[in-house]
Amino acid sequence: MDIIWQTPANPPLPQDYIFRNGIRYVRPYYFEFIAHVKNRWAGKTIVDLFAEEFKGRPYDYYVSAVKCGRIQVDGEMVPVSYVVKSSQKISHFVHRHEPPVMACEVPILLKEPDVLTVCKPASVPVHPCGQYRKNTVVGILQAEHGLAPVFPIHRLDRLVSGLLIMARNASKADSFRQEIEAGLVKKQYIAKVVGKFPESELIVDANIDYNAREGRSTAEVRDSAKGKVASTKFTRISCNGTHSIVLCEPVTGRTHQIRVHLQYSGHPIANDMLYISEQPVDRSINGSAADRSARISNASLTSNFGEKVPNECQENSNEDFDFDSMCTNCPNLAPKGFVISGLDEVAIRYDGDEEGLWLHCMRYSGPGWTYECPYPDWAKL
Repeated sequence: MDIIWQTPANPPLPQDYIFRNGIRYVRPYYFEFIAHVKNRWAGKTIVDLFAEEFKGRPYDYYVSAVKCGRIQVDGEMVPVSYVVKSSQKISHFVHRHEPPVMACEVPILLKEPDVLTVCKPASVPVHPCGQYRKNTVVGILQAEHGLAPVFPIHRLDRLVSGLLIMARNASKADSFRQEIEAGLVKKQYIAKVVGKFPESELIVDANIDYNAREGRSTAEVRDSAKGKVASTKFTRISCNGTHSIVLCEPVTGRTHQIRVHLQYSGHPIANDMLYISEQPVDRSINGSAADRSARISNASLTSNFGEKVPNECQENSNEDFDFDSMCTNCPNLAPKGFVISGLDEVAIRYDGDEEGLWLHCMRYSGPGWTYECPYPDWAKL
């Protein structure tokens, strides 16, 4: 079999996707991960470097990968005893399995010459990051609508749904960026939270301290030396006694700001297992990334705002893919781990039984413009 190695320059194509039981998978493909030797790696043999730094694969795999050229140094094959030097380029050629996402469309809300707005489904990252490349909003838009290039002018966390604004050229993207940096853009989200939220407007001013190791933020009092200044205004929209729908207007933009400030108010997002309690989630026990919080049935083929996947895309489970004898993920479509560096992608077990947070971006507005997104189904109490 002739192996075709892909790079980020290879565009996603419609045939790259496989749909099974309401889940969108990416057909595994061959990809080159590249990194440069860090100072603390220097002096180790190439096999020991991988075996010690990337424990998700067995030692024998790395021995075989070096011997057959799947791991190279400065573009050349090396013996397993080769000792690496600082700044050398290391390539790891892998049979890449991207994590699955919910099999939802990415509906186009507005298509203008300079601007594209879409309703981002929960569980789908905005742009290539970590282990995701084709299973992203940007990748799906390119594969299914031929829309490229597009420049997201803001980001939404992977588990958050709602309005996503994209510029269709660099000039428009820069114009949006300047308005955002000048504080001229207003953002509005809605959330479904626990309990009876106060009827009167609530402003939470609490610093946000993000712990990268835990992938989790905490709220600190405003005069604390910890964290970054953050402020969010909340207004109750409706309540049924058990849950409330709340309008969230972040003044600042910190990591997990709305989620943390709602927790701080005593009304966390109702399906946000990461912030539903004060106790941090033990990532090693749960076997999941820090934001893998909402675990609901994945049998539905509808997105958070009621859009369905086209019938012709709902099931093509007979599709096959090239099995790679060296791949530690084959024959499964989904990977067994997540990227923790630029060279490998097996570290934490992947658990695909999830949907999105009950947090949805509703509206962005700036000087002379406003873009909106429909309410999600869960917002109807």
